[in-house]
This record gives sequence, structure tokens and C-alpha cells, in this order.
Amino acid sequence: MADDHAERSEVNELKGTGRHHHTSSIAAGAACIAALLMSLFSSCTTATIPEEEPALRAVTTIPPLADFLEHVGGGLVQVTIMVPAGASPHTYEPTPGQMSEVAHADVYFKVGSGVEFELVWLDKLIAQNPEMPVVDCSRGIELIDDDPHIWNSPLNAITMVHNIIEGLASVDPDNTDTYAKNGAAYVDELRALHSEIKQMFEGADSRYFLVYHPSFAYFADEYDLIQLAIEEEGKATTPQTLQRTIDTARKHGLRYVFVEPQFATAEAEGIAETLGAEVVAIDPLPRIYIPAMRSTAEAIARELKQE
Repeated sequence: MADDHAERSEVNELKGTGRHHHTSSIAAGAACIAALLMSLFSSCTTATIPEEEPALRAVTTIPPLADFLEHVGGGLVQVTIMVPAGASPHTYEPTPGQMSEVAHADVYFKVGSGVEFELVWLDKLIAQNPEMPVVDCSRGIELIDDDPHIWNSPLNAITMVHNIIEGLASVDPDNTDTYAKNGAAYVDELRALHSEIKQMFEGADSRYFLVYHPSFAYFADEYDLIQLAIEEEGKATTPQTLQRTIDTARKHGLRYVFVEPQFATAEAEGIAETLGAEVVAIDPLPRIYIPAMRSTAEAIARELKQE
């Protein structure tokens, strides 16, 4: 019995020694891992991490130009829009936050065609940042009766994109090749859009379309159309002129009155009722240019092809 007791005691002692040794090994291993992790963390925190190249801060007046800028500049350009989507350049006033963006901008891209916001505010914006270069996107475009809506023509849009390429390269010459490559790719898309729209109007039964605000003179000129407008130069027309417009629309059997989201539609809806026409929305200041212009052209093409 004594021998059995002694044997059990020895076994228990050996087990205890094994547990102690195993526990000590785990602790030692954990300590090593912790030390390794701390070493790795220390090396990571002290290593030099390359910073991303800061974006060029560009400001522009209207959403379509912002889209042009983003296509040309890609990730190299951060764009601020002064007149946001849905607002009217005839009445919009910049916020303090937008004025601050201008104060820290690297370059301003103006439409340059007499947009009312620029006529009223551009000098005040420049005063916030007198050293800021200003690029005229209308350079090379012939105005029609001082109409400012030059961007609503894909061919004019191409000219504006070329002006943007040159403007970005002038303030950021290190990335000239990137701007040229991006711009050329976007110009190809605009040329394809122009060809697509031309085909939409082939074989049209009429060339007339009726809009509330006269935003599409350059579009009409490019595709040999005739724009009738309820407003005149952004203001209500005279009763006599309005009646002539209604008579012309009725003569040509126009079925749609096109309205823009930047303007109230009550008057247009009344005229549509008089004509027995439908009110259809098209956007002269789209945030994403090509799909919106395609949609606008499709809507006008439905008017022209009176099946």
C-alpha cells in the first residue's frame, strides 16, 4: 500500500511538473508574440507613408462645366460648382461656404458667354482670390444674339472641353499629358453624341419645338431646328408675342411644351392646356451631360416626327 501511495505521489508530481512546464511555455510564447507585434507596430508607425497628390481645386459656374472638368481632370481635380443642379443662374446667390471654396481655389473656369450669375458675381468671386487664374470656356464660340446657353450644343461642348484642357495644363503643367488624354477620350464621346443626335432628326416632319425658357438656341442652330419660346431673354414676353408663339405652335401641330426644372411651370402648363399639348421636362443645366443631352434630343425628336 505504501508503495502504491508512493507511486501515485510520484505520478502526481510528474503531472504537476508537466502542467507547470506547459504553462510556462505558453507564457513564454505569448511574450515573444507580443514583443514581435510591438516591433512590427513600431516599424509601421515610424515608416514614411507616401501621401496622395493633392487635387487641384477648380471652381466653375454651372453643372455641365463641372462634368466636363471631371472628365478631363479625373482624380487630379476637385471641382466646386457655384450654381448647383436645379438652381437658376439668373437668380442664384452663392453661400458663405462657396465663397470660402473660391478663396482657396487654384483656378476658376467661367462659362464666359454672359451667364447672369457671372455678370453679377464673378468680380466679387475674384476679389476673394485675386491671384486665382480665370479660364474662359467660351473662347472660340460665336454667340447667337447674346444667348449665354452655349453648352447646349455638343459641338460647342467640344470647344469648351479643349479650353478646359488648355486651362488645366496652364495651372498644372506636370499633368498636361493626362489632361490631353482624358480630354481626347471625352471629345470622342461628344462627337459620337453629335452623330447620334443628327440621325435622330433625319426625316423629321417638322423643325419646330416649343420651350418655356429659351435655352436651346445653339442646339436648334446645330441641328437646323426652330426654337419657339414662351419667355423672352429670361422674362415674360408681351401678350402679342406670346399669342404669335401660340399661333405658330398650333399651326405646326406641336404636341409638347418643354419646361426646365430651374423655372416655374405654371404658365407653361396653362399654354399647354390651350394647345392641347403635354408638358415635358428637359434639363438645360444637366449635372451629367451626355445622357441628359441624349434624353433631350430624344424628346424633341418625338415632337418633330409627328406620326
